[in-house]
Amino acid sequence: MTPSDLDKRAELTIWPARATGRSAEGRPFATLREALAVALEAIASDDAQPWIITEAGDILSPRWIQAHSRSRSLQ
Repeated sequence: MTPSDLDKRAELTIWPARATGRSAEGRPFATLREALAVALEAIASDDAQPWIITEAGDILSPRWIQAHSRSRSLQ
């Protein structure tokens, strides 16, 4: 992941952490930076599991999002 990837499109899907058998719909974002911000808000405010698919096709898991949320290169 490079800093330029933050300005590319991404799709965020937020799954309820404890809901089985439910589906979630992805939401497109103009930038990965925006998708990461919303994903972190969901983690902080709910018991949610956000997944992001980047324009390059990378899949960012909830653990990846949390682990890299304080990374200077992603801000």
